[in-house]
This record gives sequence, C-alpha cells and structure tokens, in this order.
Amino acid sequence: MKHIRNFCIIAHIDHGKSTLADRLLQATNTISERDMMDQVLDDMDLEREKGITIKSHAIQISYKHTDGQLYTLNLIDTPGHVDFSYEVSRALAACEGALLLVDATQGIQAQTISNLYLAIDNDLEIIPVINKIDMDGAMIEEVKDQIVELIGCKPEEILLASGRTGIGIDDILTAIVEKVPSPEGNPQAPLQALIFDSVFNSFRGIIVYYRIMNGSLKKGDQVKFVSTGQEYEADEIGILRLKMVEKKEVECGDVGYIITGIKNAKEVKVGDTITLAKNGNPAAIKGFEEVKPMVFAGIFPVVTEDFEELRDCMDKLQLNDASLTFELETSQALGFGFRCGFLGLLHMEIIQERLEREFNQSVITTVPNVSFVAYTTKDEKITVNNPAEMPEVVKIDHIEEPFIKAQIITKPDYIGNIMTLCLGKRGMLISQSYLTTTRVELVFEMPLTEIVFDFYDKLKSQTRGYASFDYHPIGYRVADIVRMDILLNGDKVDALSALIHRSRAEDFGRKLCEKLKELLPRQQFQIAIQAAIGAKIIARENISAMRKDVTAKCYGGDISRKRKLLEKQKEGKKRMRQIGSVEVPQEAFLAVLKLD
Repeated sequence: MKHIRNFCIIAHIDHGKSTLADRLLQATNTISERDMMDQVLDDMDLEREKGITIKSHAIQISYKHTDGQLYTLNLIDTPGHVDFSYEVSRALAACEGALLLVDATQGIQAQTISNLYLAIDNDLEIIPVINKIDMDGAMIEEVKDQIVELIGCKPEEILLASGRTGIGIDDILTAIVEKVPSPEGNPQAPLQALIFDSVFNSFRGIIVYYRIMNGSLKKGDQVKFVSTGQEYEADEIGILRLKMVEKKEVECGDVGYIITGIKNAKEVKVGDTITLAKNGNPAAIKGFEEVKPMVFAGIFPVVTEDFEELRDCMDKLQLNDASLTFELETSQALGFGFRCGFLGLLHMEIIQERLEREFNQSVITTVPNVSFVAYTTKDEKITVNNPAEMPEVVKIDHIEEPFIKAQIITKPDYIGNIMTLCLGKRGMLISQSYLTTTRVELVFEMPLTEIVFDFYDKLKSQTRGYASFDYHPIGYRVADIVRMDILLNGDKVDALSALIHRSRAEDFGRKLCEKLKELLPRQQFQIAIQAAIGAKIIARENISAMRKDVTAKCYGGDISRKRKLLEKQKEGKKRMRQIGSVEVPQEAFLAVLKLD
C-alpha cells in the first residue's frame, strides 16, 4: 500500500485540468501515441464539443520514481463547472491528495476557492500548481502571491507547469509521490469499499467503480451492498486503465471496477459500501452528503406511449449521474412524465442532450423553477416544487423562497456593472474586498429564483468574461411569490405556469404573451392569450383568425347578400372557437427559457 497514491485534479473552469491529465498519461506511457488525443479522458462527445468535463474520470498510472521504485498512481480528473460540484465532492472522497490548478493568465477564481475548501474539508494534501506558464499573458509572480495568501504555503512550494507543452510534468509526478500520503487502511480487515461512480453497459449490466478502504476483493467473492442488503458474485474485477484491465484481486487502497451482472439500476447507489457477504463489515463508510437539487423542471416524452422507455433511460442515466433526482409527475397538457431536480441550468441542458444522444429520447422540458415552502393558515408546511402544488391563495399564510450566497470575483472595472445586475435581481451586497489590486471579491445574498434563468450568461457579457461566479444555499426567507398562469381562450396551459415574485410577474407575463403570439400557429378562429394571477388578468395578446374570402362569389349585387355570408362565417367562427383546441408547439415551451 505504501506505493499507492490516490489524487485528483481540481480547478476553476478552463484552467487546463484535462490537458494536464493528458500530459501526465503521456509522460508515464500509460497511453500509446496512437491512442493519444486531446481530452483523452473525456469520453462523451458532448464533453469534447463543449470543451468541458462533465463526469469525473478515474485512471491508473504506473510511475517509476527517481529512486527506482514503481508507484501506482490513481488519478481522477474532475469537472470545473459549479453545476457539477457533486462530481468533485465524490472524487475527493476517494483521494488523499489534490492538485490545485491555477491558470497563470486568469489567477484565482471563485470555483478555485470553493473546490479548495471542499478538498480541505476532506483533509486532502494540496499541491498548488500554476498552469499555462508558457502563455503570453502569464502573471506568474502575481498568481504566486494570490496562492500564498489563499493557502498559506511557501512560494517555493508552488509548482510551475504547462499542460500544453509539457513543462514541469516531472516535478508534478515527483511531488505527488513525495507529498501525497499513501492510503491508510487495514489489508487484513473485512472488505469495505466506497462506490464513487457506476455506468450502465447493455452487455455486461452495471459496472460499479469503487475505492477499497479496508480489506481486499478477489474474483468470485460473494459481495454485499450495505444500503440495499443485496448479495452478488464478483464475476469480474479489475483496475481502470484507459480500458478496463481484469485482475484476480484488487487490494486495499486501490481503485477498481466490479461486474456482477446487476441489471436493475435501483440496486446500485453511489456512496454505498461494498463488503463481503460472509464475515463482512456491516458498517457503511461515511460517503458523501445527499445531493441537494437547486433547479426543478418537468421532463415529458413527446409521445405519451414512450413513457416506460423514458423511465428506463432515466434510471440508467441516474447511475452515471448521481446528482440527478426525479419523481413521477402528470400534467394536463403533456401527460405522464418526471419532475427532475438538477444542480443548475447547464446540468439540465446536459441531461436533456444526453437523453437525446445516448438513449434516442426526444423530450419536452418545462419551465425550470426552484422549490418554495408555503405555510398555510393552519400552520402546515408544504414544499412547492411546481406551480400545480401551490395551495389556493386564501389558504396561504406566507411563502418562503430559497436564498443563496453568491461569490463573484472580478476586475475592479466591472464592479458597477455587477452591482447593477445583482441589485436588479433583488440581491443585497454583503461585502466587497480586494484580494489583490486587480481582483475584487463581491459577496451578495440573492434569491435563487433570479439566478435560475440567465444570470450566468448576463454576468459573463457584462464583464466580458472576466467574472467568476460560485454560490451555495443559505436557507429560506419570506417572499411575495405568486402563481402566474397562461390561458389560451380561457383554458389554462399548466406546463407554462410559473411561480414568480409579484414585482416581476407583470413584466414577465407581458413578454411571455408577446412571445407566444409569435410562436403559436394561426387557426381559423381567434385565439386570446392571457397571463393571469388568480382571477386578475395582467397581460393579453390576440392572434387573429385566418379567414377565407367567403364573399368572393358575390360580385356586384346587393350588400345584404355579402352581409349574410359574413354573418354566417362569424357564427361558424364562434362555434369553432368553443370546440377548437389550441396546440402548443415544442418551441413555445423552450421560448420561455430564452426570455430576456
């Protein structure tokens, strides 16, 4: 065990984690030149297209140290985006050390700090690395000062590297061997292994990735999953190279995979403990905290018959993305579907893309919202995840909405723009402090509802991309939240309802009606689009009817003949309007997300 090192790479978005991982694999000949490509660990097309890491990836490296000893290094490359911080927390639970990467041209950013605190909470050994030192705009000395101030290390302990050109890679490997502690655990104790990820394979069933804390696992062992109590036989075990490599035994402190032929996704939980069925250790390892979804939205199949298939796909996707939560929901307009909890809007977009690409499911997503807490006049507490669950207005005593603490790090030039943006989103400035002369940290308390839609995009455009943003929940506060319904010819479209702050409702209602007027196809009868709060209509648009020219056959003659035909048409339109229903196209649901 003393020759094993488990470490991960943490950093803000775009600070070069995946590129550095590529160089580490190359330098240790873990991967042949032929298999080498950029972002080699990112195996999803989606990750390559967007240039981001969505999933943490584990891989084992063999490294010969300068003292001639062969070491086994287990590397986990983590995502940098705030929406995937749950992936990071799981990777940290399986490691003893972390490379903290800071971009020499950007300096320390919000996500750097929050990932660092996550690592410190897990008692990890931190190795600070300044990456991209070969870039023209590299501010090496300045970034060194920032890191020293943040971590309290000595300037000479900070490693300089470039993931692109491979400078400093040997120093990093040496530092990992010398600084990261070897795993602690008792190889003689009963087996205890922490599941940190799993993936569904249509031929082999569910493949579970774990890190052994105590004991060891042999091929053919009867294993037991502690939280579900189910027992299986270890058909195949092994370690994770670029491909899976089969082994007879995976030892204490190591990271590996196990295939037991499980087909049912419900039987595997990320964060669960694997032990032996006989003489095992019944105590579960303290895994990671339960995931707290931030944003909720409904996902419905386009064709109602595909519901069961969608349910299977959601189960399989949840295996691979433990931060996705979902429960059943029915909607008058869309039929059966799921109410899903996501960690943010990017997470929601990725899940939708993955359903389409990996499982060929085309889905409709409803307006995202957050969960509110309503207190009734009888002192009952109701959690409201979607507009349909909102109690009647007369029964509500007060409603509370979730607040977050937002930490924004930027250049002093953009303070004004950020203030305007955040105060316009009902935020309150808590503190403003200068980290260095060119970096300022602003801390706001804001309602989560305001961030859900387009806050991140606006922040980037207001600051030309120079602001970094991180947030965490701080509890609920009383707010004036109302339910706004959209009516088409007097019928509610429940999928377009929204829970919104009263001060915003009128403006939002008006924009939504205008947008729907553009998107709904014209019918033979007039369509009235209305936004309403309770019985009060706050906005209205009309889509005028398409009319046939019924008077074409009347040329000349008495006006009463024309009038008779027009009256007849008018009657028909009236009758048609009573029985005619309005189809809402998919674009209309998506348009709500893109309202400015």
